[in-house]
Amino acid sequence: MFIRRESFSEYLRLYPVVSTLIAVNVIIYLITMLPFIGNYVYTLGIGYNYLIAEGEWWRFITPMFLHAGMMHLLFNMFSLFLFGPELERLCGRVRFLTIYFLAGIFGTFSSYFLYDLNFRHVGASGAIFGILGAFGALVYYTRRTMPQLKQLVMPIIIISVIMTFINPNINVTAHITGLIVGFLIGLSYFHPKRITSWKKKK
Repeated sequence: MFIRRESFSEYLRLYPVVSTLIAVNVIIYLITMLPFIGNYVYTLGIGYNYLIAEGEWWRFITPMFLHAGMMHLLFNMFSLFLFGPELERLCGRVRFLTIYFLAGIFGTFSSYFLYDLNFRHVGASGAIFGILGAFGALVYYTRRTMPQLKQLVMPIIIISVIMTFINPNINVTAHITGLIVGFLIGLSYFHPKRITSWKKKK
């Protein structure tokens, strides 16, 4: 399920949303590495609670496309590369984007309301945890009919949550909020009656 066997061209064709998100994140990271303009772009987009309070509302979204370093970018994009395609395939492009962006945005919202004005953060982790949360909802509905899915997905979610609390400099609030938001949206999307209606429309 999470093992990617597609060629590069097949991956791009089959999962255009995931591919685009990865490309945008990588391009923006490369821009932030450029002299002069890079620091400006990073400063303009970072999630900075004080500036959000001053009215710079775009910072609820832009932190999702910025990363604090190469390893931060690689970890998040590798997670998106592995876990994103199956969710895009299952629920479609628009629904996938809804999960991804709402999880990420609510992660930033919660960081704004629960941390002080000096708090700053970047990263797509909240959105990626939303993907894991959506899979958690799928596990909830299929726990009796597809126990093997539970055995695959739940350890990934549990390990990800544990690592959230163990690793330093992690925005715990964004991770957990993203996970919860993804799960709640997934409960709506993957309800058996809703999935049946999707199949009828095809």
